[in-house]
Amino acid sequence: MVDINRYSRQILFQPIGEEGQKKIIGSSVVIVGMGALGTVISNHLVRAGIGSLRMIDRDLVELSNLQRQTLYYEEDAIQNLPKAIAAKKRLQSINSSVKIDAIISDVNVSNAEELLTGFDVIVDGTDNFMTRYLINDVSVKHGIPWVYGGAVSSRGMFAVFIPGKTPCYRCLFPHIPTGLGETCDTIGVLSPITDIIGSFQAVEVLKLLVGAERNPYLEQFDIWYHSNFQMDISGGSNPECPTCVKKNFEFLDRTSQQQIQFAILCGRDTVQVLPRKRRTFDFEMMAQRLKKVGKVEFNSFLLRFFPDEKVTLVLFKDGRMLVHGTNDIIDAKNYYAKFVGE
Repeated sequence: MVDINRYSRQILFQPIGEEGQKKIIGSSVVIVGMGALGTVISNHLVRAGIGSLRMIDRDLVELSNLQRQTLYYEEDAIQNLPKAIAAKKRLQSINSSVKIDAIISDVNVSNAEELLTGFDVIVDGTDNFMTRYLINDVSVKHGIPWVYGGAVSSRGMFAVFIPGKTPCYRCLFPHIPTGLGETCDTIGVLSPITDIIGSFQAVEVLKLLVGAERNPYLEQFDIWYHSNFQMDISGGSNPECPTCVKKNFEFLDRTSQQQIQFAILCGRDTVQVLPRKRRTFDFEMMAQRLKKVGKVEFNSFLLRFFPDEKVTLVLFKDGRMLVHGTNDIIDAKNYYAKFVGE
């Protein structure tokens, strides 16, 4: 039995009140990605008293995460705990009345609908575009609202997408960005911006759960260079949108040209990552970016990058990458997302 009095200060907030708190207690939320954003969002939601929380993440806790991923401790990194497991352990000690489901998995075309449906809200705690388009497909297909968020360097943004009421993510971003993707692993990130964006996302989730008016803007902040930007997305629907208008869920389609292909090269301890759509890279520009975090060698044909002692990444002009040192597709996908981006 939930002791509603523990939420007394939240109940005193008039837009929520006792009825709103009961809705929150009866709600269910799924968070995709338990990095910096996911840890902030889950912390707020569990303390707010949501009934059920599913957290999905494919990665382990590392010491370099602790600068910004606020649920984790040094002991988690030393023990090589999966992020979802470490987060559950911490959150359960904060509010034992919340049902918490920790899943160690990569959200992909094979499992997205199974993992993300049946919830009141989906929340984006990821760091890559492909997963966001996948979330958007699930959201539109199954009528589940979702809260988008992203943060890198000193800037971040967030927005709310409600099927049938707002434009969908693909209305605003019809194509996966090409070229070099900026990630926390290549240009860094400040902890305060992840706290800010994650907190805004958590507020928007609470609004959705109690039936309050959502934020109509896509908002962006840069906390180092003192700027903020609001774009009203209410009228941003694309009448030709493949997803919310034509119901063509390409990112849930295994045969779609949007999918990235992964292949284990037999006997070589290597995974090949092959985007279906060709990409062209400027190796000199990429080397300037990557040399900040590891050793780089390149010629006119390929670029070799050594991010750690475990693997070597070999990138070709057309976007194909070989990940030497592993035969684990999830590992390869992590390296591709971290250092190549989308």
